[in-house]
Amino acid sequence: MSKNFIYILFGLILGIITAITPFTLLHNLAEESSEIFIRFLRLICTPIIFLSIISTISGMKNIQEMKFLGFKTFRYTLFTTVVAAFIGLLLFVLIQPSASGSANAEIIQNNLSYFDAVKQIIPDNVFKAFSENNVIGVAFFAFVLGISTIGLPKNHQQTLHSFFSAFFNAFLRITGFIVKIIPIAIWSFTTLFVLEILKGNFNVKAIGSYVICVIAANLIQGIIVLPIMLKRKKISPIALFKSMSEALAIAFFSKSSNAALPVTIRCAEEKFKIPRKISNFTFPLCSVINMNACASFILITVLFVGSESGITFSLYSKLGWVLLASIAAIGNAGVPMGCYFLATAFLSGMGVPLHLMGIILPIYTFLDMLETAINVWSDSCITAIVAKDLEEKKTMPVNARDSLEESTA
Repeated sequence: MSKNFIYILFGLILGIITAITPFTLLHNLAEESSEIFIRFLRLICTPIIFLSIISTISGMKNIQEMKFLGFKTFRYTLFTTVVAAFIGLLLFVLIQPSASGSANAEIIQNNLSYFDAVKQIIPDNVFKAFSENNVIGVAFFAFVLGISTIGLPKNHQQTLHSFFSAFFNAFLRITGFIVKIIPIAIWSFTTLFVLEILKGNFNVKAIGSYVICVIAANLIQGIIVLPIMLKRKKISPIALFKSMSEALAIAFFSKSSNAALPVTIRCAEEKFKIPRKISNFTFPLCSVINMNACASFILITVLFVGSESGITFSLYSKLGWVLLASIAAIGNAGVPMGCYFLATAFLSGMGVPLHLMGIILPIYTFLDMLETAINVWSDSCITAIVAKDLEEKKTMPVNARDSLEESTA
């Protein structure tokens, strides 16, 4: 058990004890420290959205990123990520964790028409998009700018990629600092959470249903969707799971797919006999763009917190969030607690109060363990499927192989 995990658990227990004590000074201290933490979130969320997307896209060698392997990896990644977000949407609609909204929700009026919402995606001023926290507009600009860099001469593309990556790494230092003070934030938000429960101002059933949504979405993706994909390629899910169990355990307890990457590659090569040239390409690429669990978490969290704050989401807007959550998850490269920060960024851009995100924070520290394991499991499944596709490609007649290569070019 890591020291950070112990500190988080200690902060959770201390928060409960603080809330049931009569010391109002500690209660006020918890409220002030929670406000400081929320200010930190608002400070870094929009730049992280921009830099994570543009640094990922600008680093691609070309749209296909090494043709066959790149095309296959990206296609399966995109498919599984969208499916994960869609599963999250279905569960949210079925379970309805915030069907009635919070009793103390701050009602947010949103009279924009559909076309007004579409126009907001394209900002008329880049700096205005950042200053007004127009996260969707910022994400759109990052995507367009990132795609445009791919067509530049190689030296210019590399210069821009190095610049945005260095800038992104600077912001990662800030998120690293925030992660270090997470135990303090958990203490403050747990204190406020328990105080609200004791006053009868918080719907515990709603937060419980929300947690069920997130966990169920992850389990359905990991136990049903991904194994079906393996079965269709005549790959044994059980055999792959046994081979990758060591890497999955490390991912679960470390809450870092990057920390588990060396063990993940070794298990794939030595235990499941995946060729090194495939594992050395697909696993690092998947660790950057394949975030199934992140997509479902972002979608469910945005809909839940938004609904609790009085926002009404139409069917079309919910379907739109499937796409937005998928794109944000794919751009979630190397950000500690990236799913949490990205969901917070979207909510901040919508003008939603972030206090409920503070309540979710202690829960997320545990959900993150499951999500990381699911992401590594998805990476393993995609790598095994790509290896199978390459094996089948080698056994094709030459004319059929040429046709396949043309379709991926």
